[in-house]
Amino acid sequence: MGRVLGVPLRVNVSMLLLTLLITVTYAQYARDRLDLPPLGGYLIGLGFVVSLLGSVLLHELGHALTARRHGIGVRGITLELLGGYTEMDSDAPNPRVELLVSLAGPAVSAVLGAVGVGLTLALPTGTLAHQLALQLALSNVVVAIFNMLPGLPLDGGRALRAAVWALTRDRHRATEVAGWVGRAVALGTAGLVVLLTVERLLVPLALPLMLLVAVTLWRGAGQSIRYARISRRVPLIDLGRLTRPVFGVPTGTPLAEAQRRHAEQAPPGAAVTVLDSAGRTVALVDPAAADAVPAQRRPWLAVDAVARSLAQLPTLPAGLDGERVMEVVQAHPAARYVVTAGEDVVGVLHIADLAQVLEPTRKMNR
Repeated sequence: MGRVLGVPLRVNVSMLLLTLLITVTYAQYARDRLDLPPLGGYLIGLGFVVSLLGSVLLHELGHALTARRHGIGVRGITLELLGGYTEMDSDAPNPRVELLVSLAGPAVSAVLGAVGVGLTLALPTGTLAHQLALQLALSNVVVAIFNMLPGLPLDGGRALRAAVWALTRDRHRATEVAGWVGRAVALGTAGLVVLLTVERLLVPLALPLMLLVAVTLWRGAGQSIRYARISRRVPLIDLGRLTRPVFGVPTGTPLAEAQRRHAEQAPPGAAVTVLDSAGRTVALVDPAAADAVPAQRRPWLAVDAVARSLAQLPTLPAGLDGERVMEVVQAHPAARYVVTAGEDVVGVLHIADLAQVLEPTRKMNR
């Protein structure tokens, strides 16, 4: 959608559902309070959505600017069903910075909410100005309170993680604790929504959306728990041990002949590479593409036809530690990575092998 203070802004399609629901439900409330025609009520409802989105944007800018002040790069802000989130280049370096970044957003919402409450009390009731001030107050108070619930992926969960991190000196354990509390918050949210609907304190139209919010909270908490468990195993990554060897064949070699040589001469698990006339590795054979070629065609098809140029594949310099390997993998997602030593190709890292180290109990397709 553009940039705000240099931060890229994106809007998720789920915001359309939130816009429709809030516009319809709030329109009825505005018509009853202001004695407006149907169109006027919908315009007020849409205004409430704009106010809510603006409040969420300022909330996320609080996170983003605080993160940048402490040397954490910000990739962008996304507005979506739960409100929004700020994507950062790295984690906070210590609990103090984690706490400051997590509380910056709710602090912005609290200030805007206080301004809205003050205007609401000062303006005469039953007027459009009073209604707009009420929208400002409601949107920000709701954003501040909801986000301070103590469970990941909410801001309150990040604050809880910072506190547990400071006490235990273990960020991974703190993330798991905040993730499990986040799951409890998700269950509590779902139960409260159903209870309010049964007691007719919440319009039935809002039930599906609020349950979707609870499900999203549950999934976000689960992802946080999984991330903590994966992060704990990152130091176990040994690129030298995980790298599979390579077996080169000259360019133009028939696929059938390349497969025969590989079966007879290559070390177990070796990847097939294509060598140019000078013996330099120029491409990596795609096993899936090679297997898809009918057997009767393989003697007549050059191995180059089922290979990808090295220029199209991400590379990993040999000797990288686990954290650096994960940075490359996250920045350049792929199934295989070419491992190099200077200009020489020394092997191939399969993402399935890396995943097996990070999540040994998870089944992976190899």
